[in-house]
Formats: sequence, C-alpha cells, structure tokens
Amino acid sequence: MTKPTVESIQERAPCCTVTAPPLPEAAAGERARRFKALADPTRVQIVSVLLRNGDPVCVCDITALFPLGQPTVSYHLKVLRDAGLVDCHRRGPWCYYYVRPEAAGWVRAALGSG
Repeated sequence: MTKPTVESIQERAPCCTVTAPPLPEAAAGERARRFKALADPTRVQIVSVLLRNGDPVCVCDITALFPLGQPTVSYHLKVLRDAGLVDCHRRGPWCYYYVRPEAAGWVRAALGSG
C-alpha cells in the first residue's frame, strides 16, 4: 500500500476552510498551566475535596486525607496556587485553602464534576 501524497489527497477532496482561529497564545498558555497542574492524581483529588467542601479547608485536614507528608502536600498546593486554581488565607499558624472563585467553573468543567 502506497502512502498518500499531498497531491493525491488534494485530487480526492477539496481543501476545507478553517472557520475558527486558534486560541491566542496567552490564553493557550494559561490553560496549559492549569492542565499541567491537574496532571497529577493527588492534585486532582485535592481540588476535588476543595470543590466539594465549599468552605476553606485547613492544610492539616488536607494532609490527613493523603498518605503523604506535609511537605509533599504543601508542594502540591503550591503547584495549584501557581496555576491560579486555588488560593489560601491564614488564620494564626494555619493556611486554609479554597478553589479560586474565578477558576471554579473551569475546574468543574475540567474534572467533569465537583
């Protein structure tokens, strides 16, 4: 079987017209950073917990949910913060994490649920 050439393909069917341009580079980069942050099962689970909980969750409670040390959980949370998906506020020595309101819809769509 011979490999089709550009010419043979063009002879068979007229070229289609692209009707939509690609995403602007900045928007594509932002989405790629978000997807990269969610490319780890632990981070997906953390975001899922935060979405379903509603109220901000203390880092100590997040750590208790996973068979990981506190530094590892903190690293995952930092990746999610850097991607703009979660944020936190301090109460005394503790940080309470939540999904950023402006990212919540995107996260729900990306995860297929809360």
